[in-house]
Parts: sequence; structure tokens; C-alpha cells
Amino acid sequence: MIVSENVGRYLDDVTPASEGVLAEMEVYGAEQKFPLIGPLVGRVLGLLARSIHAERVFECGSGYGYSAWWFAEAVGPKGEVFLTDLSQDNLDRAKEYLARGGLDGRCRFLCGDAVSKLAESYGTYDAILVDIDKESYPDSLDVTVPKLRTGGILITDNVLWSGRVADEAETDDTTEAIREYTRRLYAHEELETVILPLRDGVSVSRKL
Repeated sequence: MIVSENVGRYLDDVTPASEGVLAEMEVYGAEQKFPLIGPLVGRVLGLLARSIHAERVFECGSGYGYSAWWFAEAVGPKGEVFLTDLSQDNLDRAKEYLARGGLDGRCRFLCGDAVSKLAESYGTYDAILVDIDKESYPDSLDVTVPKLRTGGILITDNVLWSGRVADEAETDDTTEAIREYTRRLYAHEELETVILPLRDGVSVSRKL
């Protein structure tokens, strides 16, 4: 978490605890050391999707469906959330969790490279989440922006990378890719962008 330890604890304490299947997903993630966006960012996803009345959401990188849960609740029974992952096991687990929550009917499960699946898909989307391997972040914009409707939102996780992006001594390929992606977000003539210093940093871009 980017914020101070005290502020982090406060945010965790003040945020209502997850219940039922969603809570199970969080426990599983902790046990498996699987990186989740967590309830703090999950609430942001749901709020953003509702604020633009999103009906079609595409996730570039879904893991076992935690972020998709928040989107699926937000889009309603007539909406669609497209999940992608390289692992069929992850998608199968996502389908199981979402089915138990009564949300699987509004979800589509695509196994394979996320950006390629997005490029091959039809139409545009109200919201797109990017949470793939970080070296692929910069080039993903060539696909995500055209696939976003005007007024739609592009959300990207891990853009502060545990603070490493702010450390000039950190020059590894992953950190440099995130820096380059962020520069491209802010310079993109079709996007207006803000970074929320929540958890590991979340960028939110609106297509003009």
C-alpha cells in the first residue's frame, strides 16, 4: 500500500468488511498469495462503473474473478463483463465463485492473451480494466483506447508499483514500462487521466 501504515490500517478498518462468497475470495487470495485489488479498489471499480451506467466491461487480466465480481454487480442483470486470463484454472474458479454469487449469467470467460482477445472482440466498451504483465502496459493502449467508447473509462492497476516508480534508482524493465505507460496516459490526446494513490496506485482515464 502506498499510503502510510497508519492511514492504510484506518482505510481497512473503516471500509465495511466483505461478506459471503466475496469474503471467501479474499481469504483464498491471501492463502495463495494471489495479488488482488482488494475491497478498497473494488469499491472504486463498482462506483466508477455505476457512475457512467456501464453495461459492457472488459477486463484485461481477471485472475479468478475478484475484480469482475465488483463490475458484475455494477452492470446489472442486462450487462456484460468479459473476463480474460491465460489460465483456464483461474477462469474455472472465477466461474464457480461468480455462479455462487448469482453473477455468472452476466459474465463471459475468455482464455488467452487479454489484449489479443480485446482486439478480436466486437464493439466498444464502457469500461476497460488493465491488470496484465506490466511490460505489456505501454503497447496495450494501442488496443484499449480504440475499444473504449467516448466517455468510457480506462482503469489500470499497479501504476505506482509499491513506490518504485518514484525511485530513480529503480530502472528494471517492469518499473520503466509502468513509467512509460503513465507518461503515455497523460500525454494521450484522447484521454484525461488521474492517478489515485490507493493500494498500489490506480489510474483512471476518461476517453474524450
